[in-house]
Amino acid sequence: MGKKVVVKLHSLLSKMGISMRELSRRSGVRLAALIELANHQRQNINFKHIEQIAEALGIDDIREIVEITNIDE
Repeated sequence: MGKKVVVKLHSLLSKMGISMRELSRRSGVRLAALIELANHQRQNINFKHIEQIAEALGIDDIREIVEITNIDE
């Protein structure tokens, strides 16, 4: 069994009632980068982006944005 880092942007934004475009505007992170993060299309996570997202959404706990899950191999 392996591990996978999951960015939880879709559920987080849905819960907060914020669009991806609005998050981009608030955080300064390109919309395309946010979409790739949310859809798990990025191999690497830019921690500066995570910091900007957390700041824009008023989040203090990184676990609200990312989590580590088990994957079956």
